[in-house]
Amino acid sequence: MDFLGYEGKRVLVCGCYSGMGEATAKLLVELGAEVHGLDFKESALDLASFSLVDLRDPASIDSAVASIGGKVDALFNCAGLPQTAPPLDVMKVNYAGTRHLTHRVLEHMGEGGAIASISSNGGMGWSRRMDVLMPLIAIEDYADIVKWCEDNPDTVNEGYSLSKEAVIVWTMRMGADLIKRGIRINCTLPAPTQTPMMDEFESATKKEVLDTFIQPIGRRSTPEEQAAPLVYLNSDGANFVNGLAMPVDAGFMGAMVTGQVDMSALMPAE
Repeated sequence: MDFLGYEGKRVLVCGCYSGMGEATAKLLVELGAEVHGLDFKESALDLASFSLVDLRDPASIDSAVASIGGKVDALFNCAGLPQTAPPLDVMKVNYAGTRHLTHRVLEHMGEGGAIASISSNGGMGWSRRMDVLMPLIAIEDYADIVKWCEDNPDTVNEGYSLSKEAVIVWTMRMGADLIKRGIRINCTLPAPTQTPMMDEFESATKKEVLDTFIQPIGRRSTPEEQAAPLVYLNSDGANFVNGLAMPVDAGFMGAMVTGQVDMSALMPAE
């Protein structure tokens, strides 16, 4: 029984060069999907097609989607930049570009389609910033989103947290709209994951802070452990799951809420 239902489906994976996106694309190929990859660097995977794309450039996004053409059954938004990149680039790639790509792909997606994006447990503070996030996600045009970011540098800050929070709230907002067309959208909130990007996080974040987010399991996840939940969310087996921001963190979020996590490393020094 093909519980996940990927055999013969046409799927797009943005960010397939390495890390979680590469693991996701590999798993989808194994499941029999026709996988089309997008990334800023060329993938070594055996895919149905690969297109170079720069999520900082909407024209590049439009060209990449047009080159693939045809119906799309599922989209996986796995591309991202860490907080060590310029803040405006982080916002463009992690949020504005991801959103623009999604809307272009939606033009090729019909009933039964599904979208899954990678956010982060670094965006878990979204509920405390709805006064900022709701006006931001109400902006639809790529250039207008960028202009908002340029006009609000203090709010954008390093870009990473805000971009991941925006993906979460945008996913929730889009879920209610898209389900009327029979299309689902969800996102995951990964714990720290051992990908090539982890070097950047380690250079910008104290070890004790990073270690806070690997409680209670005591280790980082692998890309494959993050890929499987993404693949599930876009599968036939999850056809009533929509608008969900799903922690994939080995219990960190639950342990934090119930007071079983030491959060002292995140507290400001007195």
